[in-house]
Amino acid sequence: MNRRLLTHLLATLLLGSASLLALPVHASEETADNLIKRLFTEVLDSLKTDKSIHTGDPSRIVALVDAKIMPNVNFQRMTASAVGPAWRQATPEQRKRLQDEFKILLVRTYAGALTQVSDQTIDVKPLRAAPNDKETVVRTEVKGRGDPIQLDYRLEKTSGEGAGWKIYNLNVMGVWLVETYRSQFAQEINGKGIDGLIASLSTRNKANAGR
Repeated sequence: MNRRLLTHLLATLLLGSASLLALPVHASEETADNLIKRLFTEVLDSLKTDKSIHTGDPSRIVALVDAKIMPNVNFQRMTASAVGPAWRQATPEQRKRLQDEFKILLVRTYAGALTQVSDQTIDVKPLRAAPNDKETVVRTEVKGRGDPIQLDYRLEKTSGEGAGWKIYNLNVMGVWLVETYRSQFAQEINGKGIDGLIASLSTRNKANAGR
């Protein structure tokens, strides 16, 4: 897989979620496929109107993720799935550190790609889900220059405060994001434990921040 293309598409997911809360749509009533379609179509306008995002300002992107994106992603589930069985043995403090470092890793890894997303369109495939399903996969094709790219999303239906569909994994050209990180994290955990993984993520994030 072309790494640059992968980062571009992941950045599209992140930025596509940016203006969700600004719209008068009740999240608990919106279908999963409509959510994905709306998030994606907003990305180009966001890029054009927010110059600080367009130039890759790290502080602006982190602030935007905290305010706009995280409410639309089940990031605890995403982190727990990436960490794997060791998550159950982690303390509350370790879990918090893992979520914090994993979020920083994703944001900083793909921040630079935000400046290069410009002219893609999305074709959302018909949703194969029953009305009462609590989990679903929204399958899409991203079209732009070159061949169409498969970009699929796993979502779950949540209840209570902030109810609605939440993204917890995505698939780019047959590769699921969480599973990719799980194999990397497992090596760190097997060799150095949970604290070793946290330290490794922290070191990696500091190195990315210095670039």
